[in-house]
Amino acid sequence: MAMLLHSILVSRVKDWRPVTLIPALTPAVFIASLLFITAAHGNSGNPVRLMVLGDSLAAGYGLEKNDSFTEQLVVALRKQGHAVHMINAGVSGDTSAGGKARVGWALADKPEAVILELGANDGLRGLDPAETNANLDAILTRLKAAEINVLLAGMLAPPNLGKEYGAAFARIYPALAKKHNVPLYKFFLEGVAANANLNQKDGIHPNAAGVAEIVRRILPSVEKLIGGVNR
Repeated sequence: MAMLLHSILVSRVKDWRPVTLIPALTPAVFIASLLFITAAHGNSGNPVRLMVLGDSLAAGYGLEKNDSFTEQLVVALRKQGHAVHMINAGVSGDTSAGGKARVGWALADKPEAVILELGANDGLRGLDPAETNANLDAILTRLKAAEINVLLAGMLAPPNLGKEYGAAFARIYPALAKKHNVPLYKFFLEGVAANANLNQKDGIHPNAAGVAEIVRRILPSVEKLIGGVNR
């Protein structure tokens, strides 16, 4: 085959110069090369289905779509070479009870990994921490039963509700992470909460820069989450 190709090149090119032909690849070398190329491109033909099940912080309240948490996160993941299909299951105003009520239909989108980001509105409304705990517990139980990788995003209650309430609320997330053996990102708004430069005028919802800071901080945890998806 190599000799035939050589003859064709000589006959069709007047000003012929020596040409070095690439030797034929053995099946083993070909397969190894293909696997290397697939790995280098982050398995782009089979992206991980990542869902963010949350509230307005996930939904992108008050932001342009490209500035929302899910959009900025998927861009950051792809820059790191990860192939991801993002599913935004954020509903503004949702509480942990709302998340519990809709987790069934959320699973219809067949996520392989979920960032569970709920509880902020429970804290803002001063809801009983025991109820928040029970709702999140039920959601985690449902997700784990479906064999979905989960990253639990923690939340803190507003300081104006008092130290006792704040302490009870803060205990929810570490306890649930331990019970369900899932990784915990301690505070979703770490580095952003109470920073006027990183929040919208309401002082509650992050602006585009604030979201970027959240994404920067949480990115390593999300990379571990999707890296653990068992295909």
